[in-house]
Amino acid sequence: MTFRCQQQGLGQAANRAPRLAATLDASTLREAFGSFPSGVTAVCGVVDGRPLGMAVSSFTSVSLEPPMVSVCLQRSSKTWARLRGLPWLGLSVLAEDQGPLCRALAGPEQDRFADCAWEAGEDGAVFLPGAVTWYSCILRGEVPAGDHNIALLEVDRLWTQSATEPLVFHGSRFRRLDASHTRT
Repeated sequence: MTFRCQQQGLGQAANRAPRLAATLDASTLREAFGSFPSGVTAVCGVVDGRPLGMAVSSFTSVSLEPPMVSVCLQRSSKTWARLRGLPWLGLSVLAEDQGPLCRALAGPEQDRFADCAWEAGEDGAVFLPGAVTWYSCILRGEVPAGDHNIALLEVDRLWTQSATEPLVFHGSRFRRLDASHTRT
């Protein structure tokens, strides 16, 4: 199959086209999916009197009325299996300097909060200080999607720090937003 598109004045990028992948295996898909930058959130709550949480890079706004967001979670996740039954969940959009915290939240469950400051609301939602945004959420449903579930979360309360830049994950690395462009 060949596609042709004539574009003029768009620079070098217009002359390059992606290559057809030889296979559609997990490694190839992971690399392709990693070419799209995403933010990183932490989904956390109190379980048995202790904080429990995980890093999630598939966070999406869903609806303004009612206010809803979604996250995608591996079906095999033991952490999500324990979090999903909580009445309230805390989502923290991690800030650009929270890469080490993100790595801790992706590590062994018993070590995730060892060197991490956290705050719990009265409802048991857990939030991470220094994050860009906190969302206090209620799980409203899950949609099966391959080896993941899409969790639909209704936002009950929201806290923001607009001057804080988010952590960006791209190509299996943490990145920073380019601050060189000024607003006009």
